[in-house]
Formats: sequence, structure tokens, C-alpha cells
Amino acid sequence: MKDKVVLYKKIPEQQKLLLSQMFNLICFDKIDESNLKQFIHEIKDAIGLIGSGVKLHQEILQHALNLKVISTISVGYDHFDLEYLKSRKIALMNTPDVLTDTTADTIFTLIMCSARRTTELNNFVTSGKWSNNLKDDYFGVDIHGKKLGILGMGRIGYAVAKRAHLGFDMQINYYNRSVNSKAEEKLDAQKMELDELLADSDFVCSILPANQQTDRLIGQRELELMKNSAIFINGGRGNVVDQDALAIALKNQTIRAAGLDVYEVEPLPHSSPLMELKNVTLFPHIGSATSETRLAMITCAIENLKAAYIGDLTKNCVVS
Repeated sequence: MKDKVVLYKKIPEQQKLLLSQMFNLICFDKIDESNLKQFIHEIKDAIGLIGSGVKLHQEILQHALNLKVISTISVGYDHFDLEYLKSRKIALMNTPDVLTDTTADTIFTLIMCSARRTTELNNFVTSGKWSNNLKDDYFGVDIHGKKLGILGMGRIGYAVAKRAHLGFDMQINYYNRSVNSKAEEKLDAQKMELDELLADSDFVCSILPANQQTDRLIGQRELELMKNSAIFINGGRGNVVDQDALAIALKNQTIRAAGLDVYEVEPLPHSSPLMELKNVTLFPHIGSATSETRLAMITCAIENLKAAYIGDLTKNCVVS
């Protein structure tokens, strides 16, 4: 008899078939209040879970008495209680490599859209306001040759830096716990303390993970350290930034503009003051949202689950 695995995300039928060949697969397209009790019932005897988009805290997982592995279809894992998983010896697997370039593309798109005001100008055209030569009130700023400060020089940070330096001749500053020798050797990147980077950079791009050290790392004080011509980009995690402070800084033109793909609360509430501002570009958390990358993430997560099931935790294991 096959061991039971519960899928808690809608995936293509072909990928479901791959899982069904090895496991007794129980499928949920998503988890919400309407089916949470049924989900908890199904995980009681499950050996594995695979999916994303749900905070699987102790209150839920304590019911999964046979659970051995969770394979998240994401690179981030801040929606899990890692200490609890360790105490239960439940392996947690993620998909870090397959979305690096796609996410870097998204972040650089935010940089370009924010600098050249593309969303605002698209609305200018579609609303019928374009009737003559564009006035300088609508001018953007150049990207090439500017200084890009990157908060978090990991895989995605390096991929963004590569696009910026090699494609747009940008000088790279970075803030990171450790030296990234590859970035310094290949891209002439310069490691800086946070305050120095904020004051020196024309664009500041956060790709930091969510943890106690990064929670609201960027607030009023940090925004005031930035140039009033600077543009702030967040493509990492929403809680790295104090969004209320950011909205005030944008409204008061403490900084020029911002571009965001992640938020403290998602979806972004309609009541957010960011909704009222013209100098912010808002994406609906699309970092890895391409057909090719999402399929690659699902495939990777399935392979991770299968590997962990047979005891192979050598790749993509966050907790073992």
C-alpha cells in the first residue's frame, strides 16, 4: 500500500500523475476556512505534504502524527516554524535555484518601471491625456551609470547585480552578512554597512529574507538617509520595510519613488496609503510568476519530496 501525501496547491495534472505513481495522493487546490478541517483530517496519517501559500504552524501540524517531510513549492520558508519542525524531525525542502533568474528579471523590471514611470505614463496614454509633446513634469531618470545598492547579496542579489553592472554599467554596492567574493571579483561590487549604502546609492534594492534581524530594517530613519533622488525597490520580503514610513517618505518626497513586489500583508489592502501615490509601482507578488518557472518549481518540489522520502536530504533541505 502506498504512503499518503497531501498536496495543498493546484498543479498541472501531469505533475499530479508523477506524485500518484509513488504515493497515495490527496489533493487540495488551496486551503481556506471552508476546507481547513478536512485538510487537518487528511494530514493525520500523511507521510508527506507538498504545496505553498499556507502557513503551516504547530497548531495545524500537531495533527500530522506520521509526517516525515514537507516539500514547499517556493524558495521562502518563513511561513514555517523551523524549531518545531526540528523538534519533530520533519524534513523541510524548498526550491531555491530554479527561480533565481526569473525573480531577478522581475526586480530589474521594477527598477526600470520605477525610474521611467512606465505605469504612470501608460495610464497617461490610455486615459487620453497624451495630446502633445511630453512635459518635463513626466520625465523619468536614467538607470545606466547609476549606483545600485543591494540589500542581500545571495543568488538573486548576484543575478540582479549582474544585470545592472554588465547590462547597464551600474556601480554595485551591497549589504550582506558575509563577503560575496564572486560579486566583488566579477562585478566590482563594494561591500558597505547599511547606513553608508543608503546614503551613497541611487537605487536601493532589498532582497533580504524575513527574520528577526530584518524585520522593519528599513524605516523612517533609514529612508531619511537616502538621497531625495533615490528609488527604493523591494523584491524580497514585505516585513523588511515599514510600509507606513515608506508611504510618508514617498508623499513628502524624502525619496523619489519606490517599486514593490512584496508587502507586509498580501494582497495589499485597498486602504493602504500606497494605493493613493503616483510615485510607487506596485506588482502583485509576481517574482517567479512565469509559466516556465512555476512548472520548474513544481517539478523541483516533487523531486525534493521523492528524495526526502527515501532519506536523501543532500539537496534543497532547509530543516532535517
